[in-house]
Amino acid sequence: MFSYIYFILQMIEPIIWIKLFLFIGILLLLSFIFSFLMRNFLNVEKRKAFSYNHVNEKHKRIDRIIRTSFIIILLITQIFIIARVIKEPTWYLKTPSLIIIFSVASGIVRAFMEWKYAENRKEYIFTISELSFTLILVLILLSTNFFNFFNY
Repeated sequence: MFSYIYFILQMIEPIIWIKLFLFIGILLLLSFIFSFLMRNFLNVEKRKAFSYNHVNEKHKRIDRIIRTSFIIILLITQIFIIARVIKEPTWYLKTPSLIIIFSVASGIVRAFMEWKYAENRKEYIFTISELSFTLILVLILLSTNFFNFFNY
């Protein structure tokens, strides 16, 4: 099995890895700059990286329901796709679409809970702006085929 993976990796041109890391670096830099500017503009505290702090217990329960239902929906659709019950899945059953839908739903719930219960009333504006920026960036990248960055 490892020889098969090694064979596939050898078939990929080495320049693709440089392009991939450069592309990810640019996206992370854009995201960091946007977050930095919006935090300073709205006077919002910096959030810890890779942490997900819930506003209250209600938010925690709703978030768990969203995450659990996302995993169940993703598993069911993948089982149907692998078993060929669904020959050609529609756009809303494909994994990238499900991830985008989940991210938007989770972000909207977070923004609503921050608007309703957070101490700093501007946190929900930061969450909505960050979600909008990320969504617009993803849609632009998908519609332009990543700016043809990976085509030679």
